[in-house]
Amino acid sequence: MMSDGLRERSKARRREAIVRAAYELFADRGFEATTIADIAAAAEVSPRTVTLYFPSKLELAMSEFDSVTDQIRTAVHEREAGVTILDALEHWLRGQLTRRSDLADLADQVLELNPQLRAAAEARLTEVIQYGAQILAEEQGSSPDDFGPRMASAAAAAVISEVCYRPQEAHIDTAIAFLRAGLATLPPGPAS
Repeated sequence: MMSDGLRERSKARRREAIVRAAYELFADRGFEATTIADIAAAAEVSPRTVTLYFPSKLELAMSEFDSVTDQIRTAVHEREAGVTILDALEHWLRGQLTRRSDLADLADQVLELNPQLRAAAEARLTEVIQYGAQILAEEQGSSPDDFGPRMASAAAAAVISEVCYRPQEAHIDTAIAFLRAGLATLPPGPAS
């Protein structure tokens, strides 16, 4: 049992070393100019090890973005009964104030410097918005195709993106107040 925990921690450290090396290279050389072999050398692992953790360079580049979206999905999906989606989202955002790492800052820098990665993030964001519309519709008793849940989900995604980029208490307060006010204007139940 003890060796399983050690093995998992070792895998997590290796994975983080690969991601960190990749992001540093992407920020320095650019996504296109960086090879898997470059990343492997910088992370002090074999190219095969890199591809075992990340099947493609794009998956590696998007790993922090995917991690954040997974965290949000988990926070919303596993919320306790009686906790609204917005309450769960607010709780998650406030937790980001204490958990923000330099790796997250580096990931933001990589997205800023590499337009092709920004485009990939925007495409993935569309999936997140669809998921958000679905769960908001369930909470409101409407259809995910209705305008209200889609609009609210898109607004929430934009707000979260801004707040994650600048995680400060005042920004979270403003973001949540904005989202609450917007949700309050939506008609209850089915609307087309």
